[in-house]
Amino acid sequence: MRRRRKARRHIPAKYMLWSLSVLCVAAMFASFLFDVQFTPLNTAAGYVFIPMQKGINEIGTWVNGVADNLEKLRDVMARNEELQAQVDELTTELSTYKMEQYDIEDMRKLLDLDEQYKYEKIGASIIGKDAGNWFDTFIIDKGSEDGLEVDMNVIAGSGLVGIITNVGPNYANVRSIIDDRNSVSAMVLTTSDKCFVNGDLEMMSEKQVIGFSDLTDEDGKAAVGDQVVTSYTSSKYVPGLLIGQINELNTDPNNLTKSGTITPAVDFEHIKNVLVILDKKQSVQSKDN
Repeated sequence: MRRRRKARRHIPAKYMLWSLSVLCVAAMFASFLFDVQFTPLNTAAGYVFIPMQKGINEIGTWVNGVADNLEKLRDVMARNEELQAQVDELTTELSTYKMEQYDIEDMRKLLDLDEQYKYEKIGASIIGKDAGNWFDTFIIDKGSEDGLEVDMNVIAGSGLVGIITNVGPNYANVRSIIDDRNSVSAMVLTTSDKCFVNGDLEMMSEKQVIGFSDLTDEDGKAAVGDQVVTSYTSSKYVPGLLIGQINELNTDPNNLTKSGTITPAVDFEHIKNVLVILDKKQSVQSKDN
């Protein structure tokens, strides 16, 4: 009988490959770190570890750059917040300045009106109004305790605003000349010809004008641009208050009268303060007589 040969131990090729690889890497690493003169290994280490080191250095440089950029970004964001706060503060100051300038200009116009019309007056501020863009009816912060009465005239800007229709102890209601219910006996200042100025909110909204009618311009001297003021024949309005300027002038079908439109002297979209004329029409007439 043949003897069975004793089985040899066989090491798998993959383990041999791993072992040799580890050995080579260890040798190259030792040669690279400790300057051991294994020329082939040094050469291999140069090909393997130097690119690795360059890559690591590049990664480190990139990481440092990202960190620096993040720090710069934080600084920029912080600076941006500071600048935004300054912009907000300056915007608020500018708005306050504009409001103050508007108030100053408003007061200056009222002072000019006070000088222009030699009636006794009292200042008041608007505290409420009807819905809409126009100050056709509104409430002021003065009332009977301040000497106000129904039918007292109200002025602002460059001329006539309207008339007081109701008075409480510390407030009063005003109906302006642009309101549909208002009609003012007026005259063309250059000719003294009479007419009636009629409120018209629709016309005001469309063209920023109000209408006038029944102008007795017999000599044909009235013209676009002429000033229209309250007349001496008005029952409620003191004479000579500026209403506006003729914007359009047309001859009526009867060929006897004229009608047209007037651009108001007051900005009825932006009224804040007014003057109330304490002299009523009746008292002015009695003084004149």
